[in-house]
Amino acid sequence: MRHRKSGRQLNRNSSHRQAMFRNMASSLLRHEVIKTTLPKAKELRRVVEPLITLAKTDSVANRPLAFARTRDNEIVAKLFNAFGPRFLNRAVRH
Repeated sequence: MRHRKSGRQLNRNSSHRQAMFRNMASSLLRHEVIKTTLPKAKELRRVVEPLITLAKTDSVANRPLAFARTRDNEIVAKLFNAFGPRFLNRAVRH
């Protein structure tokens, strides 16, 4: 039975799925718009929205957490300098 198993499998094993969502999140944060399928986009929200929430408060502790999830210093800088202030007054969805 499938009780309490969150997230979609998307016909991929777990390492492929994690790598795919890390790459998609990096692309979305870099280009701000990407083209993908609806199920992937819905799952991508679960990755990107916590990063944006993390970027709302720029601290010494939050930057390494964001880097651990994106693995790109350029994206971390954009996350805290552009997305954090942009979404500062927006309500949290997750």
